[in-house]
Amino acid sequence: MSISPPKQIPIPESPRRRLAWAALGLAAAGSAAWAWHRLSGGPSRLPDLTYTLIDGRRIGAAELRDRVVLVNFWATSCAVCVAEMPELIRLHADYQPRGFELLAVAMPYDRPDHVLHFAASRRLPFAVALDPMGEAVAAWGGVEATPLTWLAGRDGRIRQRWLGRPDFARLRSDIEAMLPGV
Repeated sequence: MSISPPKQIPIPESPRRRLAWAALGLAAAGSAAWAWHRLSGGPSRLPDLTYTLIDGRRIGAAELRDRVVLVNFWATSCAVCVAEMPELIRLHADYQPRGFELLAVAMPYDRPDHVLHFAASRRLPFAVALDPMGEAVAAWGGVEATPLTWLAGRDGRIRQRWLGRPDFARLRSDIEAMLPGV
């Protein structure tokens, strides 16, 4: 007795199926655009900007000079931002003594009391800036989504940009390559 292969039943084209294929195509195009966007846009150097920190201090270009700088735009309402904070805390702890500066800039729509509570409850050890007027967002060329993270070398030149959660293994490797040896 021989077994014949199953009979192929053609699936008729339906408006739903065409819509699903169109959505898949748009998602693929969006992913390609997203990847391109991660590598382009914004300034090529750290903007000459003074940030106001949640403790009232101000940090500007002079304090960031000759340091490897990671600037992270985030929001308390952003689940990915909240999830990546423990890794940012570890980065700060591991590299700050060697000339690394991490600056977390809260989005203009984030209420200052929420930012203060978040930073205190999570014991964020790095600089946290408020941007109520959107000056930092504008200086960085706009922030269309969070988290948006920038890495600059000791010369102030932007080396990497991530929209979404960074690849922390690669980020660590990049930071190591820019910092002086121990």
